[in-house]
Amino acid sequence: MGGSEQKYVSEAFQTNWIAPLGPNVDGFENDINDYLGGNCYTAALSSGTGAIHLALKLLGVSKGDEVLCQSFTFSASANPIIYLGASPVFIDSEKHTWNISPELMEIAIKDRIEKYKKPKAIIAVHLYGMPYMSNEINQIARKYDIPVVEDSAEALGSKYHSMKCGTLGDLGVLSFNGNKIITTSGGGALISKSRELKEKAVFLATQARDSAAHYEHSHIGYNYRLSNVLAGIGRGQMEVLDERVMARRNNYKFYKANLSKFDSIEFLEEPDGFYSNRWITCIKTKSFETREQIRLALLDDDIESRPLWKPMHMQPVFKDVLHFTNGVSEDLFNKGLCLPSGSNLKQEELNRIIDVIVKTPNL
Repeated sequence: MGGSEQKYVSEAFQTNWIAPLGPNVDGFENDINDYLGGNCYTAALSSGTGAIHLALKLLGVSKGDEVLCQSFTFSASANPIIYLGASPVFIDSEKHTWNISPELMEIAIKDRIEKYKKPKAIIAVHLYGMPYMSNEINQIARKYDIPVVEDSAEALGSKYHSMKCGTLGDLGVLSFNGNKIITTSGGGALISKSRELKEKAVFLATQARDSAAHYEHSHIGYNYRLSNVLAGIGRGQMEVLDERVMARRNNYKFYKANLSKFDSIEFLEEPDGFYSNRWITCIKTKSFETREQIRLALLDDDIESRPLWKPMHMQPVFKDVLHFTNGVSEDLFNKGLCLPSGSNLKQEELNRIIDVIVKTPNL
C-alpha cells in the first residue's frame, strides 16, 4: 500500500458509499483515463477476467464463433471465450517479446476463413508487462476486419512507442488483482475509445437493469461492477503507480547486472520503442534441468520462484483445442523462471536471491 488508500476507504465508510457505485468508482475511472492519456473511457470492474468476458460480449462473440487467443498466457485470457460458448484457437509466440506471433496469427486467420469462418476477435496479451507487437497485430487485424482485445492485465505502466498499454487495441483490459503492479485486492477495468461502449459495459456489469422504477431486464447481465470501497484502494494505488513501475524496473536491472555474466541465463530485452513495467523479471535458462536446479535451490532457502506460464495449448482442459504453434512457448515454459519481483523487495533480499542462484552447480 502507498499510504493514501485509507483516506479514500474511510471516506467511503463515512459517506456510506459501500455499494458498487459512488465517488471512488467515478474517481478511479477518471484517474485511469487521465493516466492512459485522456482519450479513453474506463469501466471499473470486479476482475480482469470479467473485463475480457464483457469485451467479447460487446464484440458479439457467441456460440459457434472462434476467437484467436495467445497461447502463452494465464488461463483467464482464454476462459471467457468458453463462457460465451465460443471456441478458442491458440496462437504461439514470437521470440522477441514472447507474445503472440503476427506470422502465425495470419496463418491461423487464413486457415479458419478457408475451413470454417472468419474469427470473431483476437485476444493479444502483454505478457509479464512486455508489450506485444501492436503495429503488426493491428495491421493484420484491420486487413481482415477482426477486432483486437488487448489483454493488458500485466502491463499497466508499460508503453509501446510512447502509447500506454491498455489503449492499443479496440478494447483494453486491466487487472488489479492482488499480485498486479497496483491492486484493489480484486478488480479490473475495461478500456474503450467509445463512451457508448463504456456505458454498455457498465449496464451489463450491473445485471443489465433497464431504466424503470421496478426491476426490469431485457438482457442477460452480470455482477461485475467494482465496489466503491475497493475503488478507494485503487485511487490511492494510482498515486504510486509510477513508483511501483520504477521499483520493478530496478529489480530487473539488478538481476540483469548480476546474472547476465552467466551464459546459461538469458533476459527478455526491450525492443526499440518498447517500455515494459517489468511486472515480473523472468529468465530463460539453457535447459529444463538448469531451470529446476535454480528453482529448487531457491525453494530450499524459502524463496519462491515459479516456471513461466504453461501454454494454453498444453493445458489438460484445452487438450483438444485447435492451435497454431512453433515451439516457442513450450521452450519458454520448459526453460523459463519467474524471479521474485515485488515492488517492496529490500536490497538484502535481492542480494540473498542472487547469492543462492550464483551458487547453483553447473550454472
